[in-house]
Amino acid sequence: MKDVYEYAVIRVIPRVERGELINAGVLLYCQPRGYLCARVELDEARLRALDPRVDVEGVRQALGVYQRSCTADAGPLAAEPLGGRFRWLTAPRSTIVQTGPVHAGLTADPDAELERLLTCLVRGV
Repeated sequence: MKDVYEYAVIRVIPRVERGELINAGVLLYCQPRGYLCARVELDEARLRALDPRVDVEGVRQALGVYQRSCTADAGPLAAEPLGGRFRWLTAPRSTIVQTGPVHAGLTADPDAELERLLTCLVRGV
């Protein structure tokens, strides 16, 4: 049985005014399965190619917020339902770390789908 899921790519835009970006993670939400998870992988060399002066540690911390916001220990977001968290995380922002547009698909295994998306969209394999 496959269920609908939604996902967004987490991107890093070190110089927002230039619009150049790298994909650094994927956020996946599957309401029927009560699933919300973010996985990130920052390619520091690619990031520094866009901006040699970028605050890599600051970017890593911002990416970590996406991961922590999906857990039971989500701080202020912990009281929010998973769908509300997903909507908050995918809301448009004009910051260095932000998500792209939300897309949908069908999956029988959200974990495997998240790994597939991470491989395809972030690792570029």
